[in-house]
Amino acid sequence: MSTGGADKPGSGGGGGGAGGAVKTPSDFLKSIRGRPVVVKLNSGVDYRGILACLDGYMNIAMEQTEEYVNGQLKNKYGDAFIRGNNVLYISTSKRTVTDGA
Repeated sequence: MSTGGADKPGSGGGGGGAGGAVKTPSDFLKSIRGRPVVVKLNSGVDYRGILACLDGYMNIAMEQTEEYVNGQLKNKYGDAFIRGNNVLYISTSKRTVTDGA
């Protein structure tokens, strides 16, 4: 009846799927610095721009930032700072706009 830890997620037992290294959320956030992102706030507002930097509290600095409310562009900012407690999620963005949509 021993649980040697091999069956627990993240216990270091290998099994990283397709043979790749396990990527943590921190690794992901480091890898997207300098890339286009979408930051969704708890209020439902989206901010799209280039991720300049962030900290452990999810405070975010962005460049070339655009504010979208209900999917419509409301404002453009050069640089923006978003306090981390307002952030619902951060997603990478392809920065493509579908033509005619």
